[in-house]
Amino acid sequence: MGYIDLEEGRPLDLILLGRVAIDFNPAYNDRVKEEFKPLKEVHVFEKFVGGSPANIAVGVTRHGMKAGFLGKVSDDQFGDFVTEYFGEKGIDTSHITRCTGGQKLGLTFTEMLSPNESSILMYRNCIADLQLSVEDVDEAYIGSAKALLISGTALSESPSREAALKAVMLAKRVGTRVIFDIDYRAYNWKNPDEISIYYAAVGKEADIIMGSREEFDLMERLVNPGMTDEESAALWQGYHAKIVVIKHGKQGSAAYTADGRVYSVKPFPVQARKGFGGGDGYAAGFLYGLYQGWDIMECLEFGSAEASMMVRSNNCSDDLPDTETVRAFMEEEKKGVLWKKQFE
Repeated sequence: MGYIDLEEGRPLDLILLGRVAIDFNPAYNDRVKEEFKPLKEVHVFEKFVGGSPANIAVGVTRHGMKAGFLGKVSDDQFGDFVTEYFGEKGIDTSHITRCTGGQKLGLTFTEMLSPNESSILMYRNCIADLQLSVEDVDEAYIGSAKALLISGTALSESPSREAALKAVMLAKRVGTRVIFDIDYRAYNWKNPDEISIYYAAVGKEADIIMGSREEFDLMERLVNPGMTDEESAALWQGYHAKIVVIKHGKQGSAAYTADGRVYSVKPFPVQARKGFGGGDGYAAGFLYGLYQGWDIMECLEFGSAEASMMVRSNNCSDDLPDTETVRAFMEEEKKGVLWKKQFE
């Protein structure tokens, strides 16, 4: 990666651990346009694989990286849908296992009221992804990858949280780098203290940490609350982190590297369709750049471009772009910005 030493010669670039779900988004295609309506008025939905780590797995694979997924799915046709979809995308599914207690994949219904107003209705009772257990995590598989990405939602409930912590411990033992995507979602957490406890436990072991300012505040609540971005970066770099990425939505994002340098970027302006999905594209693009050994500023810009492309999309997985599509988008956007500046 350049900034992070990786064990070469491993078959997988990245293993992702955590949430996978089914997204139902209001249909928007050549035949049906259920655009900008309340959910109660939508009659036709399109079905997609969703869940932040699942989307990132698809995203990095679109850039040619070799990814595997460590997770739990329902023992039904939705479970089939996920594993077959991953297989079609080239994602290793050897460590995706089926629930045996009737647990189901989460269902997410998206409401898009306007380009600036969107929300989700989530069904996560008796949920499949949080059934991942320590028995599902083995050293050989963790050691087959250059890095392991832990999604913070996996820490919200047992037995998944113990499985995630075991994966981190094994990764440290076998030289697999740990990436922590804080990925806060309010569902399944019981109280703010446990959020901070489990987030901080992984944050202290991570080589790369990515999250919004709100997510860092949640992680730091019991450690040292009320810190600035610079103080947060210094805190986690005092443990193991080499790169800390803190996002501020429309205000942009910044990466803090262990050599004391700070890199920041503004988002590419686009007409958004929804307020989520951008973070998954951001992570996929940023990590791809790191694996290519790019300068951090290039990684940030590429990730920011992919994030902008995804917030204007109608889904969070199928439309994840390949490398050349992101480059073409960046080129066109920059031309537009330069053209506009001529008349300012």
